[in-house]
Amino acid sequence: MYPCIMASETDSRDTSIGKPLVAADQNGQNAVEDFVDPWNVHTSSMKGVDYDKLIKKFGCSAIDDSLIERFKRVAKVEEVHPLLRGGVFFSHRDLHVILDCVEKGQKFYFYTGRGPSSDAMHLGHLIPFLFTKWLQEVFDVPLIIQITDGDKYYWKDLNLKEVKEMAVKNIKGIIAIGFHPDKMFIFRNLEYMGQSVGFQETLARIQKLVTVSKIKGQFGFSDSDCMGKVM
Repeated sequence: MYPCIMASETDSRDTSIGKPLVAADQNGQNAVEDFVDPWNVHTSSMKGVDYDKLIKKFGCSAIDDSLIERFKRVAKVEEVHPLLRGGVFFSHRDLHVILDCVEKGQKFYFYTGRGPSSDAMHLGHLIPFLFTKWLQEVFDVPLIIQITDGDKYYWKDLNLKEVKEMAVKNIKGIIAIGFHPDKMFIFRNLEYMGQSVGFQETLARIQKLVTVSKIKGQFGFSDSDCMGKVM
């Protein structure tokens, strides 16, 4: 399998997701500053979330000037995307590995997704796709987009017909962004999982490596949550 560069709502490799960041207050007592999980962000600081601490806590690395300069050199672009230059995208995992692939002439692909929770995507939903479109144009590589309609069925008070309709509408919105049609594969979980043997085999390998206790710690699941969420 080719290496891939991923953009997703969560990362299952870190057990600190869903746990508060803790620091000492002026009296030396522990004070909860920030809480971040896949669905919520809370902070008690007037300055907002401490992203430097989040980067360290989630095992990421900051995108600094030296990495941006290397990106420009390897990708052969005069300037990077404004969302990268302006710090909207400020951290990464293994971006240097992808740049190594480019330098060595090795193949890779992009992988991202969308959980359809409304009929139409707003600007916040579009930002990562706009950036991904630029990345695909820069590196001229395949793109895979996973529509996690099953997740929304488990988490939201929606029936299967509703999540399917929202998925189709969201797919139309994604296509309208202008990705290269011959280098994009987009699929819905509820439709594709049952058709792809390879997909099921990949899921089986992942599920064998992940314990229920680890999933509970990452996502805050309780014994009352449905099995669909755990899967």
